[in-house]
Amino acid sequence: MTRSWLVTGGSRGIGRAVVDLVAAAGDCVAVLARSPVANGPAPPGQPGAGRVLAVKTDVTDPESVGDAVETVREEFGSVDVVVNCAGVHRGGRVEQLSRERWDEVVSTNLTGAFEVCRAAVPLLASGSAVVNVGAVVGLRGFPGDVAYGSAKAGLSGLTQVLAVELAARGVRVNLVVPGFVDTEMTASLSDRARDRVVDAIPAGRVGTATEIADVVVAVAGATYMTGATVPVDGGLMASFGGFAR
Repeated sequence: MTRSWLVTGGSRGIGRAVVDLVAAAGDCVAVLARSPVANGPAPPGQPGAGRVLAVKTDVTDPESVGDAVETVREEFGSVDVVVNCAGVHRGGRVEQLSRERWDEVVSTNLTGAFEVCRAAVPLLASGSAVVNVGAVVGLRGFPGDVAYGSAKAGLSGLTQVLAVELAARGVRVNLVVPGFVDTEMTASLSDRARDRVVDAIPAGRVGTATEIADVVVAVAGATYMTGATVPVDGGLMASFGGFAR
């Protein structure tokens, strides 16, 4: 059965990996992102590939989100899965981080997900799912991530509340929590910071965007799971030592 997906932040990183995976399986997917992506089948030329609809969207702007979701409604009619993956990272300890950067991170990672859910819920029928993409630093403290960690912790709370609110409608809401993953966002880390994180991962390596996307798709299809937090982190959260200071 073909499903319709709405993926924010789907032009790169984990979001793009989700888009590629579900489109290759023959599903339709709307990509809401600031950066443009190509419309049409994806991967290009693959038989049976689903349709990809690119909708330029700023998730921090309620009007932009509303217009984007209306475009998806006109094109797809309904949505079976919403994946909130749009995110921005701005590092800095509490005494160093500016209010401007704090607001940028929270408005993108947390408020943006709220706006997308608020606009998309009317399109979600019974059996639909919302998958929010969190981060280990939202559940475990990491110095220098005060804004990003706070926003992702808030996303965890949003997931819990929406799971309860939407259960009566048959809509499931879950949180997938990636650990350290090779993406453009993590590429900016210094070698020292990267080594500190990898040393704390029991699996001894970073993850890939495709490995996270596999779990996002599995969680979206889990018919008796809602309000759950699903780590995909190589054992990072299970480790007693955790992050180095």
